[in-house]
Amino acid sequence: MQAVRRCSACAKHAAGGLVQNQEVSLLQRRGAACIRYLSTSEKRSGVQKPGEMTNPTHISLASLSVGHGLWVSQRLNQVEDLSHNSLIRRAASVLTDSSSSFLSQATLALTDALTDYSKAVHSRIIFQKRYLASVGKMSPSEEESLQRAISGWRSEAAERLNECKHYDSTWIKAVNLCKMAAEAAYSSGAHQASILVQTNIQVAQSQVEEARKLSSEADKKLAETKVEEIQRMAEYSAFLEGSEEHEVHEAYLRED
Repeated sequence: MQAVRRCSACAKHAAGGLVQNQEVSLLQRRGAACIRYLSTSEKRSGVQKPGEMTNPTHISLASLSVGHGLWVSQRLNQVEDLSHNSLIRRAASVLTDSSSSFLSQATLALTDALTDYSKAVHSRIIFQKRYLASVGKMSPSEEESLQRAISGWRSEAAERLNECKHYDSTWIKAVNLCKMAAEAAYSSGAHQASILVQTNIQVAQSQVEEARKLSSEADKKLAETKVEEIQRMAEYSAFLEGSEEHEVHEAYLRED
């Protein structure tokens, strides 16, 4: 009876839920001691009766011992894998995460710079066309105001273009870093991380390509506006020369 009470106490303690590693070891030792005590008591009592072989208390303790052993085995299998290969895969995943973050920030900076550059160029075009349409029809103050606006947007576009060059260099480095991280992750066995960073590269390239397309269109329109400006100013100069000759001819006739 004393053995049964001791084993029942062990059983209740084991069935209480998850325990710490030291408690698991202690329960194992207690369970083993209970089984050994029962076995020794039964041997000392002589020949066992058939009813004693199917004692519910003995069956319950045996089942508890087997179940607890399986639970401990499962807990040990769930212990974190700290092998070299596992640690390398984790490090490779961290590398892909950080390189993807770097690429994301570089992409945002470059696309913003390209967008700002496109806006500055379009603003310059608007004022330049307004100036060309009003050549010879403006007052000196209006002409000065438009020229000042054109000059301001020209400077703004130049600054944004310098930013584009700076961030473009950073973005290229970020892409190359992500490619190396993807290769490292794949070779280390972190295939999912490798696929993810490659997807991030494709998304970043698509975003930058779209922003570059817009800036290229702005440059094309600016070039067309410059050609239009040359033609318009040539026409206006010819008009002025014709007017001066006409005035000189009229003055000569008046003198005659």
